Amino acid sequence: MTDQFNQSDIDAVYRAIAARRDVRHFVPGAIDEALFARLINAAHQAPSVGLMQPWRFIRIRSAAVRQAIVNLVDEERLATAEALGERGSEFMRLKVEGIRECGELLVAALMDRREDYVFGRRTLPEMDLASVACALQNMWLASRAEGLGMGWVSLFDPARLAALLSIPQGGKPVAVVCIGHVEQFYPIPMLEMEGWEKRRKLENLVFVDGWEHKAQAS
Repeated sequence: MTDQFNQSDIDAVYRAIAARRDVRHFVPGAIDEALFARLINAAHQAPSVGLMQPWRFIRIRSAAVRQAIVNLVDEERLATAEALGERGSEFMRLKVEGIRECGELLVAALMDRREDYVFGRRTLPEMDLASVACALQNMWLASRAEGLGMGWVSLFDPARLAALLSIPQGGKPVAVVCIGHVEQFYPIPMLEMEGWEKRRKLENLVFVDGWEHKAQAS
């Protein structure tokens, strides 16, 4: 086969996967337009259910709109802390976003009129969201390979963010995406570093021929 990857290419793919991090700490600075074009193109090459390509990306260039998004995230952060109960104060000590500092801010949204697309979604309509997640993961891996950090922020009221950005009825924002330069990448996921959660053992998450109904050890 002429389209096979060589071993160094294969190693680079797995290295990017292992080194990808959800970044919250950025060094201010613009991202080169040609580099940004590569990242957004990587996202657009993602697989999608029925090839519907449900992703829409809104670049936030206005300082006022960026600040409005910060305000929405801050409000949801407080609401999340309240919902967490005993862990609320612990949550409030975490840095949960890098919207203020990142060089490029995007909002990823689901398109409107998704009901027109039935292929692959008749029984699983949420596959449109899975497709957007694939696009974001492509961008995440490409960002890491390019030496940039990326963070996915989901702390916001989708209806209010949709209104802020004039997203049409039926569309839905699903991620505030922060991309930018970093001083260094976290050696392990930040929430693991902060003791919020730990990675589960893979062998406890893989079953054979059906769901294993037993207590799952960590």
